[in-house]
Amino acid sequence: MGKKQSFMYLFATGYAFLGLVTGVLSATPNTVVLDGARLVDAKMRLALDSSLKSTLASLTAQADSWLDQGPWSVTDKQVIAPGGDIHDYASQAPYFWPSNTSNGCPYVERDGVHNPEADKYTDHNDRGNMFQSSYILALAWYYTGKTQYATHAGDILRTWFITSATRMNPNLNHAQIVPCANTGRSIGIIDFSQQYTSVLDAAAILASGAPGWSASDTSAFRQWNVDFLNWLETSQFGKDESAATNNHGTFAIMQSAGIALFTGNTGLATSKGELYEVAYFVPQELSRTRSFHYSTFDLVAYTRMAAIGKKVGVDLWGYKGSQGQSINQAVNFVIPAATGAKQWAYPDLNFTAFSASDVVHASADAGNANA
Repeated sequence: MGKKQSFMYLFATGYAFLGLVTGVLSATPNTVVLDGARLVDAKMRLALDSSLKSTLASLTAQADSWLDQGPWSVTDKQVIAPGGDIHDYASQAPYFWPSNTSNGCPYVERDGVHNPEADKYTDHNDRGNMFQSSYILALAWYYTGKTQYATHAGDILRTWFITSATRMNPNLNHAQIVPCANTGRSIGIIDFSQQYTSVLDAAAILASGAPGWSASDTSAFRQWNVDFLNWLETSQFGKDESAATNNHGTFAIMQSAGIALFTGNTGLATSKGELYEVAYFVPQELSRTRSFHYSTFDLVAYTRMAAIGKKVGVDLWGYKGSQGQSINQAVNFVIPAATGAKQWAYPDLNFTAFSASDVVHASADAGNANA
């Protein structure tokens, strides 16, 4: 190829790349935990870096597995929540077991041991499928542009949150019921708070231009979250959960911050981020029967809150407590066991090193050389 031809080739490909960049940048998702600008960067690099193809193939394989599943609805359940409204979400406390009496009462807690009876409340598992599928499908659409991923993700979110016949009421009054004892508990909010920000990010990705997700869908989903956030902030359950000094509190605060950011209430999101500066940093979880799982689980809330905080000017990665405690220090505490360099010194019924993977990756991304 001659110099003139080489120049024209480079000019043409460069111009095409500029067009790609311009098109991608115009649709930057306004995500809550994920970094929208980095999604854009990954999408641009995908067009040029063949090493990312295998990662995309893994993502689309997951997305393909969801295409013939769902949508799910709280109205699908056979066991209706106390009060009789089929639109109310309901779940049973998974670690409570019947005692050896004629009616099983009172139910007794066996920490970390799942009672299969809880599965009769199908909302819990359906919620998990809805969370995971909408997130994976939205990402798959964003990186491939394939309509089927977006339309199915949209159907899943619309069915659970928007369509009047199938939508969930925006409360968790009947989550983690203990039979014989109550009709719901504040700690049931963890059913949503542990993963709900992924749903917010899925909706934000779809709102960046996905087929089958309209402006009215975006508006209706936002309103559902305004109502849900109001319940979280004003109900006694919401207040009690946010005041908890373990993973329940950290996840509840993080969830409210994410919803506040998603709905445009940046003042509330900022104040929630600042609450994390009264740091709990894992110690309450060390006495649990699954102490490694719950320690890393608690740190997931911190790393997600740090991502939310970054968007509203709260630097949680850089924060140090009065005794020098920090998120990175807490991650460093779990790294030896996660890597097999040292045995975990606390009780754990089912030690799984990979449960630390998300927080170790996040800490490395934030500049922690140990991670």
